Amino acid sequence: MFEKYYPHLVIATISATLLLIFIGGLVRASGAGLGCPDWPLCFGLLVPPTSAADLPTGFDPEAFNAMHTWTEFVNRLFGALVGLLSLLTAIFSISYFKKDKTVTFVSWLVLALVLFQAWLGGQVVLSALEQSMITLHMFLAMIIFGTLVFLGWQTLKHKYTFSISKEQQKKMLWITVPLVIVTAVQILLGSQVREALDAVDKTLDRSIWLDQVGLIDEIHRTFSWTILFLSGGLVWFVRKNNIFGHIRKLSHIALGLVLLQIIIGVVLAYGGLPRSFQVLHLGVSSMLLIPMFILVFVGFHRKQ
Repeated sequence: MFEKYYPHLVIATISATLLLIFIGGLVRASGAGLGCPDWPLCFGLLVPPTSAADLPTGFDPEAFNAMHTWTEFVNRLFGALVGLLSLLTAIFSISYFKKDKTVTFVSWLVLALVLFQAWLGGQVVLSALEQSMITLHMFLAMIIFGTLVFLGWQTLKHKYTFSISKEQQKKMLWITVPLVIVTAVQILLGSQVREALDAVDKTLDRSIWLDQVGLIDEIHRTFSWTILFLSGGLVWFVRKNNIFGHIRKLSHIALGLVLLQIIIGVVLAYGGLPRSFQVLHLGVSSMLLIPMFILVFVGFHRKQ
């Protein structure tokens, strides 16, 4: 029974993790990172108050912002949900031990990474949002997300047909592996740009904040062209070699999401950094990794 429902549990965990990334982006964009100044409690409580008058003694009422507090608290709740789903995924994976030990080992690895990520999130708060800690937090989130996608692939690949020769697999890896690496680097560069924005003089007009960031933003923009070139090259390779089915669909989805990210980036750069688009920018970048990861797994897959 556990084996039957395990893939659905993995998909639920991936979905919850993706939603958590969107919520994390909202926390960052809204400046709610210190909405709960302590950890693992929030203002010393399991459930935070809705007004400064209800704060426990020892906390400054002037530092209380109900919107920020509850935004961060919801973020923590979804983090707890991902932790619970990861625990269930690990337990259910035991049913795979005889059939596929990799699934069991990786499932427990995911649980360990999620627990470490929870601890690291607490350190981010306790360090008063120290920038290098935030970047490490984002990097680990990508690793967890990619590992979950691998579990989904490992347990569901038998349900799909990927018509591709061994020679085409090898050639496709020369595109997909660099594409994943460059995309991951781009996400981390985006985190660095966001860190630089935190240091910008907020008395300046919001529309010129990016102009104050400097070289890191120029590098971030340049990398977007590299990703567009590689994803476009992937679609060209698939079409040139007459590869159809799920591989073609995934390559088109990857290119479509890259183009969407570039559009969102343009809106951010020339539209005064709207917060809603900051959240979209982070969330879509994570969605973009899904088809890319799967295509890498297809490239390494050995047909039985």
